[in-house]
This record gives sequence, C-alpha cells and structure tokens, in this order.
Amino acid sequence: MSQDAEFYFPAPRLQKFCSQCATPITRRIPPGDNRERDLCERCGAVHYQNPRLVVGTMPVWEDKVLLCLRAIEPRANFWTLPAGFMELAETLSEGAARETQEEAGVKIKLGGLYTVIDIPHVDQVHVYFLAQALGPELDPGPETLEARWYGFDEIPWDNLAFKSVYTTLKHYLSDRESGEFPTHHYALGGPKH
Repeated sequence: MSQDAEFYFPAPRLQKFCSQCATPITRRIPPGDNRERDLCERCGAVHYQNPRLVVGTMPVWEDKVLLCLRAIEPRANFWTLPAGFMELAETLSEGAARETQEEAGVKIKLGGLYTVIDIPHVDQVHVYFLAQALGPELDPGPETLEARWYGFDEIPWDNLAFKSVYTTLKHYLSDRESGEFPTHHYALGGPKH
C-alpha cells in the first residue's frame, strides 16, 4: 500500500426528510450557528451530522499481529485490523472488544488506547487499542474471509485495506524498538467529498 493511498467507507449521509415530521430537509446555517445544518422548516428540528467512530484493536500474540481479510466492501479482499463502527450505548473500549470478537473470534486482554486518527474528508475518527491475545485460536465471523497471525516481517503492506491500519502498524513497529507505546493522534488529509 502506498503511504499516500487512502481508502475509507463512503462519507455521504445527507438526510432527506425530517425524522420528527417527515418534511423534506433544507440545508442552511441556522440562527446563532456557524455552519450549514440539516433543518426542518416545518417543525424547526435541527438534524446534526457528527463524525462516525470506527473502533478496533491491534491484537498481538507472541511476536505476531492479527489481521483480518475483509469479506465486505469497501476494500473486500484486503487485510485490516479487526475494527468497525461503534454502536450506541457502548464505550470505545467495549466497541473495540466487540468488533475484535465479531471479526476474528479471538479472546483478548484489552490494553491502552494506541492510535486516534482523524479522517475529516470522510467524517470519521478511527480509534485503535493495543490488545494482548489470550491464545492463538481464531474463529472469524461473516465479515471476515480469513483471520491470520502475521510476523511483523510478514505484514502484507501492499494489500492493507486502509491508511489508518497502515499508520497504526507502522507506529507499532517503531514503538517496539523503543519499548514504549504512547498514544498517537493524527489527522489524515484529503479533499472532503
């Protein structure tokens, strides 16, 4: 994967109708605000659109990292860390652990927050936690074609699904040398769709 390549989930999610009264939505700056919002001219509801959180882990077993081969678009047949969209009524860490279980079926001990990657051009924030696998057993779910442990010298760099995965793995390789694993926070650029 080219360090400059970026592949993410589609961003557009414009609301067409008011969820309170079903009137068509208009887009304009409401009084007292500083940016365009989805508004209902009939009932006055403001429909805020906020970034989506993608949460996941970087599971390690002995001297290997777990990668999942995506069964779904976008980027089917590319390798990724186990991650997905955070659900309502869960914490970041609960979402990361759930996604890891759903995608790879691996038992983990969740570690610290590792990377926070802002991706404003697709309205997302990707958050990865370090995780220690409690064993090598894997049982991937339906969104994963294959889950596999890779030695750090075997990572399929040219077949990674997303730049946030590439960035997280590169930080881990660098941090392994120093033995310190601080939280990294970055923004990945690109034009907004």
